Amino acid sequence: MEIEVAKRLQHTEEYYFSKKLREIDEMNKNGAQVINLGIGSPDLPPHPEVIQVLQEQAALSNTHGYQSYKGAPALRQAMADWYNRYYRVSLNPNTEILPLMGSKEGIVHICMTYLQEGDQALIPNPGYPAYASAVRIAGAETVPYELKAEENWTPDLDALAKTDLSKVKLMWINYPHMPTGALATAGFFKKVIAFGKKHNILICHDNPYSFILNDQPQSILSVDGALDIAIELNSLSKSSNMAGWRIGMLSAKQQRIDEILRFKSNMDSGMFLATQLAAAKALQLDKSWYTQLNESYKERREKVYQIMDFLGCKYDKNQVGLFVWAKVPTNYADSYALSDDVLYNAQIFITPGGIFGSAGEQYIRISLCAKPEVLDQAMERLKARLGK
Repeated sequence: MEIEVAKRLQHTEEYYFSKKLREIDEMNKNGAQVINLGIGSPDLPPHPEVIQVLQEQAALSNTHGYQSYKGAPALRQAMADWYNRYYRVSLNPNTEILPLMGSKEGIVHICMTYLQEGDQALIPNPGYPAYASAVRIAGAETVPYELKAEENWTPDLDALAKTDLSKVKLMWINYPHMPTGALATAGFFKKVIAFGKKHNILICHDNPYSFILNDQPQSILSVDGALDIAIELNSLSKSSNMAGWRIGMLSAKQQRIDEILRFKSNMDSGMFLATQLAAAKALQLDKSWYTQLNESYKERREKVYQIMDFLGCKYDKNQVGLFVWAKVPTNYADSYALSDDVLYNAQIFITPGGIFGSAGEQYIRISLCAKPEVLDQAMERLKARLGK
């Protein structure tokens, strides 16, 4: 007897990296020793004081029970203070912030709260694959909008306004943009908020990269009236080296928080209190933490530039974030051809840009989450095995 998966999953495949990591694991079992330069999982630890708070709180006898679905007050206050200090955005910690188990779950929560069959959602191409997956799981239709290098990877809102938007309920945007590293201007944020208000489209801004190699973090919520039509996701995964801790946040007006909580409260029973209090400590660190973190990434980025140069790829040095995005040379058919050549002949995994959408097929992405000596090893291996 065969049991079919639900309709919502029939057009949703396993996440690319989940499949690729299994393949790499098999290669390693056969002695390949693949160097993984594909995934943005920070290899540096959180601040020692953050780990100390976790240890101290976990040792207490009263921190192990179920927690509030809305998160610990201390964490919500730390999130509000962090937004005020770095983004100059004032949020009410009791009504306008919802802690999450990583911002990725927030993508699903938003889609499941607001989308259903017959609805449409605008998603970036290229863009984070989780947006499309979450939209489909919610039963809605994805409507990709193409981003172009010559437009600094921002959407042409005027062109979008001329299309049929009658079924579009929300729009996903993400700046600093992943995978391209493009920054949005304050002017763009104002324009997209106006676009959302005019067409009654909920603007969902995913903002986990704003502190990485970027001196001026921005929040879409700094735009006057943004809370009327926008939701912002944020995360400690990249900015605090806490990817495995699963700490994120959703900021919106109280009505949105209450609506999303109706779904979220049926999905989990709150986060471990010790983790929440350690996250609050991470958010209280001063600017020197981000400065030190970015010094490490600057060194690594220079080495990734050298790898890109060796491969003949072209890139924009104005990009920010945890990756380097570069155009594939013409001697390769597309990003998959280059990625496979490097993986199977040099045992180095580089992400093909095509997994982020058709507009990324001629690009590749290399993560900065590898120590300088690993990047040096990758460079030497490329020289030795690709014979260029």
